[in-house]
Amino acid sequence: MTSRIYRPEDKHPEPAQQDLNPDASKGLNWGLAGVHPEKHDPRTAKDVKPLHRLLRDFYDDELNRIPLLPTGARLEANATYINLSMTQPREYTAEGREEVGAEDWIVPKSEVDYRLWNKLLDFKNPARGGGP
Repeated sequence: MTSRIYRPEDKHPEPAQQDLNPDASKGLNWGLAGVHPEKHDPRTAKDVKPLHRLLRDFYDDELNRIPLLPTGARLEANATYINLSMTQPREYTAEGREEVGAEDWIVPKSEVDYRLWNKLLDFKNPARGGGP
């Protein structure tokens, strides 16, 4: 059985498509469906030496469970991330057009368990009881 991917621009027959839904696919991410290649063998916080100093209260097994997206990876729309290279790291929701830069250490929330995610949010946030 072949599955057909729904494309909003094919919803109405031409010429009515332009009148009924002129911006049908605007803002959608069209990429490969399925498993992300960057998730097969991810780099972790343990692999990045400067992060060892930054996350000094984390155990080695915790650092191994913090995946970092590779340079050039595109962030998913409406997904939550934290960039550990920021002076004041905080979680944010991606719009879908952002890419990981060479100096970024971006962690996807979907790949980290909630206890470890909360520890990441707390580590440099005095308001949440974290360090300086």
